[in-house]
Amino acid sequence: MENSRVMRSMLFDFYGELLTDKQREYFDLHYNEDLSLAEIAEQSGISRQGVWDIIRRAEAAMTEIEDKTGLIKRFNERNAALAEIRSELTELGDMAEGRAQELVRSISEKLDELE
Repeated sequence: MENSRVMRSMLFDFYGELLTDKQREYFDLHYNEDLSLAEIAEQSGISRQGVWDIIRRAEAAMTEIEDKTGLIKRFNERNAALAEIRSELTELGDMAEGRAQELVRSISEKLDELE
């Protein structure tokens, strides 16, 4: 369940601007502001089912875009690769002395700038 929450959040961060105003608003209210379907329906003057349909369509649209572009997948792969590089650099820095240690620190700082 937690993993799906993270994925929904990432979908919204990456693709939320591509949704209609209503889809973006309802998705945000439900998943980020933690409002119930009934609360959103009451504020909007439509049924809970209507709110749920809009939220489902928004998630389906963002998932379809991710399936086509793979931006989130590549983002996660890049972050995993950077974490691995950082770990190996730390290990190398612990073993190195002098100029080699300075180079490791310099590379680590450049990695920090990428994140």
